[in-house]
Amino acid sequence: MKDYRLDNLALDQFKEGLYDFDFVLETPYIQSVEKTELLGGNIRAHAQLTIRHDSSMLRMKVHGQVEVACDRCLDPMTVGVDGEDTIELEQQTIDLLWLAYEISVVNLPMVHCHPDGGCNPEMVALLQNHLRNTEEEPEEI
Repeated sequence: MKDYRLDNLALDQFKEGLYDFDFVLETPYIQSVEKTELLGGNIRAHAQLTIRHDSSMLRMKVHGQVEVACDRCLDPMTVGVDGEDTIELEQQTIDLLWLAYEISVVNLPMVHCHPDGGCNPEMVALLQNHLRNTEEEPEEI
């Protein structure tokens, strides 16, 4: 199979048919994304491009492990990511790397927390000092 630029894939270079692409997003690419919530990872992606004379469709699956900051203690933690999306393509060039990244991010768990006892003990102690006791009366403003 011909080597393609996955970050700038021109659809006009393909004849009608099905085309499969398998690739991996690793930490260097993930960290190159500005303002990412991902700290790193290893995401395997499979993209199937369908070219027809009247339309183009992309089906992509992602699976892997990514590193994110724990919502509780802010230390890095690893979470699994699995996702799939089908996109009707209207543009003439696509960025498969970016699409795999985006599908991974939107399929992350909503909350990222270490299992009980897994958080940084120093941060847990700091948080305990700032928790409001439920028996305390709220301050009037």
